[in-house]
Amino acid sequence: MNPLYRALALALCLSAALTVRPRAADESGGNRRPVRVVASQRMTVTTQAGQGVLPLYLSRDWDRPLPDITRAVLVIHGRLRNADVYWRSAQAAKVAGGAAAATTLMIVPQFLADIDIPAWNLPPDMLHWSLEGWEGGEPAHGPAKLSSFDALDAIVARLADRARFPNLKEIVVAGHSGGAQVVQRYAVLNRSGAAPAGVMLRYVVANPSSYAYFDTLRPLPGGFVPYPAADCPGFNYWKYGLQNLPPYEPGVPEAALEARYVSRNVTYLLGQADTNPNHPALDKTCMAEAQGPYRLARGRAYVAYLQARHPQGLNQSLVEVPGVGHYGDAMLSSPGGLAALFGP
Repeated sequence: MNPLYRALALALCLSAALTVRPRAADESGGNRRPVRVVASQRMTVTTQAGQGVLPLYLSRDWDRPLPDITRAVLVIHGRLRNADVYWRSAQAAKVAGGAAAATTLMIVPQFLADIDIPAWNLPPDMLHWSLEGWEGGEPAHGPAKLSSFDALDAIVARLADRARFPNLKEIVVAGHSGGAQVVQRYAVLNRSGAAPAGVMLRYVVANPSSYAYFDTLRPLPGGFVPYPAADCPGFNYWKYGLQNLPPYEPGVPEAALEARYVSRNVTYLLGQADTNPNHPALDKTCMAEAQGPYRLARGRAYVAYLQARHPQGLNQSLVEVPGVGHYGDAMLSSPGGLAALFGP
């Protein structure tokens, strides 16, 4: 068989298999149990607040120069902290990406919770957060008060090392479901937003339950109007709005955060079948319900909200995946997902 046809057939078979595969566990109530697997590799994160060790998966040894790597893709796990599941999804997407992904370094960090440390008898220098605090960039509970966003900053900074990555052209921070919530909030608060000179930094936000809004407007039957706070007093608190921001990025005016965010390269990847208002992992708090009845509606509304506020244009795009619901593998390995991760 012609090698090109063989590669195409492999991609089509893998895509079909991923589409019918049972959905991976995501950010449902199982997050209150210790993780089943701790990622095998380690990275030290250091800031003025101290330092700690982050577990992660890597497709290559990044302790030595990797001149053939031109792109790095970070895939963020969901609320279950199941980095092993997302590692398999990342590897599947890379296989489906074919030649476009051949020079890509895949990275899946793992944000552990307090309960994971004794369960796995992990050393005291291992970073750990509350069960949900890492999702919004809250400080770790130990060994130092480092934000999960500090950890992502550290990964980007390591990729900026031209001695290790002399030909890196692009860094992609991607997540599905709970991981997409992390990525969207990181894109809002990320201090610099800039990769090394000559390197593009992009964000891929796939099927999150909610988004961070920049004011009190929400999608109601009459359009985007001020949400009645009496119906849900916390509707505009972080991570749904900009009140009570975490200490990772304090004191920045809301207008400045918004201007910074809309200039960033963000792809919203939405499954057109992710329309179940009673999905077991859907955020059903009043804060999330204020954004719409289900994920597809919430994502469409958020993009419309930004477009209405910035009619001059956004450095952002909406990609909808036909026939796919809340399935991370199928989303990331769809044509739209592969283009978002590895380029068109």
